[in-house]
Amino acid sequence: MSAQVARPEPPARSGAATAIGWILTIGLNVVAPIITYNTLVDGHGWSEFSALLLSSAWPVLDSAINLAWHRKFDEFALVTLVFIVITAVVSLVGDPSARALLIKDSCVTGLFGLLCLATLLAPRPLMFYFGRKFATDGTPESTAWWNGLWQYEGFRTTMTRMTLVWGVAYVAEAIVRVVLAYVLDTKTMVAVSPIMIYGVLGALGVWTAMYGKRSQAEGERRAAETAAAEAAAAEASAAGTS
Repeated sequence: MSAQVARPEPPARSGAATAIGWILTIGLNVVAPIITYNTLVDGHGWSEFSALLLSSAWPVLDSAINLAWHRKFDEFALVTLVFIVITAVVSLVGDPSARALLIKDSCVTGLFGLLCLATLLAPRPLMFYFGRKFATDGTPESTAWWNGLWQYEGFRTTMTRMTLVWGVAYVAEAIVRVVLAYVLDTKTMVAVSPIMIYGVLGALGVWTAMYGKRSQAEGERRAAETAAAEAAAAEASAAGTS
């Protein structure tokens, strides 16, 4: 059988399961940690490090819920937890100046970029797990479908390339922000820093969506060409033996 075969279609997704899953994911990995951190630091005078560590309890809870619900560990929550821990460790740097705080933020995104690059050495890169979180509803059927796509070379190349681009982009963004923190005055950099953060994130999101669709279309085109060639070869063989 040819290696270029049509990829299986994804199973029907449960709208309710998807909605509940995303509400839990966003709530426990984004909203709850932010609210907890701001409440503890601004309202109760906690240190950044202590507030971040307590905020990390929410992704742990999300992982526990996924483990009980789907009988599998949620890598998305794990990455969120790692990101919070990285932020907590960076917050231990003692210099309280505004420039130091800006550099701390750059270190966090830069370390995330390094994490992406490090997973290129793992059996599967980070974007494979992010993609599974976005493309499935967490059911065994949809998870098995996504995991099964790894057998296709084009899919593996897409996931690897996405991870590489995210890693390089965030490392480069961090380096540029550190340099700008020393070149620009603090007031200007305070305005520029979030623009860079969300600008890079938005650009990567758009590129990822476009590249993913293009890669899928290319894979389907190659599979169709292979199927047509195999059909033509079968017809020729049948004609030669008749």
